[in-house]
Amino acid sequence: MAPTATKTANRSNHPNETKGKIITCKAAVAYGPGEPLVVEEIIVHPPRKMEVRIKILYTSICHTDLSGWQGESEPQRAFPRIFGHEASGIVESVGEGVSDMKERDYVVVIFNGECGECVYCTCEKTNMCEKFGVNPMKKEMCDGTSRFSTKDGKAIFHFMNTSTFTEYTVVDSACVVKINPQYTSSLKNLTLLSCGVSTELEANGN
Repeated sequence: MAPTATKTANRSNHPNETKGKIITCKAAVAYGPGEPLVVEEIIVHPPRKMEVRIKILYTSICHTDLSGWQGESEPQRAFPRIFGHEASGIVESVGEGVSDMKERDYVVVIFNGECGECVYCTCEKTNMCEKFGVNPMKKEMCDGTSRFSTKDGKAIFHFMNTSTFTEYTVVDSACVVKINPQYTSSLKNLTLLSCGVSTELEANGN
């Protein structure tokens, strides 16, 4: 994996102005296997219970995104879709029940989330969460719906618990890691934590 971090466009939305509301923003949407990504305005719905809406500041790309976009595994194909699973950003708003982070917190998204309670999360030998662990077949939030849609109302599928090729995304709070403010000057490099670190843990069985 050799990701390249890219900064998203700077939009003027202020967290307090958009909390609880639908956001219209730009995203790179894939409409079919191998088809060119379409940069267009989409609708991002507010976070629901135990979810977080994040303004993406930097995002990276790795081979997993390319494989998904190319549709190499037919059972995993789901379009239209927003790819991307490595990013850092700032919390725009949180859903009901989220208590470990708040608006304006700097965060990194992780595709391999942790509920902190299942048999795997409480085991020191693995980080493959039973509920939020990576599932290449998953294309929606836990309630079976999407937080993305086209401007004409068609649902856009999620990818790898994250979907970061967009100016705003919604993820489960279990798939977000809060960043110490002293490291915010390195947000561009911290996108590597989204995939590289957790992937190494899986490979080593830690």
